[in-house]
Amino acid sequence: MFPRFARLALDAPTMGAGARILHRITRIYAAIGVLVPVFGIATGAGMGILGSTWLIVSMILTALAAALLIALILPNQTRVLRALDAGEDTPRDLAPDSITRRLGMLTGVFNLLWVIVVVLMIYRPGSTTGVGL
Repeated sequence: MFPRFARLALDAPTMGAGARILHRITRIYAAIGVLVPVFGIATGAGMGILGSTWLIVSMILTALAAALLIALILPNQTRVLRALDAGEDTPRDLAPDSITRRLGMLTGVFNLLWVIVVVLMIYRPGSTTGVGL
């Protein structure tokens, strides 16, 4: 939702507060999100399935999503907020509109990675636990 609120803030400065709140939520989500792989690995070890292909793929995709969030999404959100604060003096390559377009794409990729992980966790192809579809 951040890219949408950031774009709206370009036209209506009051929307900047919404973008700031969403950025704070994203930072907290990133910090809490570290627990997901920790619990996943602990659960997989408890079930004796850490070597399962579907679980390994899920862990790789989770790591990619985390890297995308930490390395690209959060820094670009910060750039947008700084650019919104700077107003008219913002350099063209840091213009909030161009960054919000990039953020829209990055968050779409991030969400797609998580959808794939969720599907793998539910479907569990090749699972030997007897639980799954």
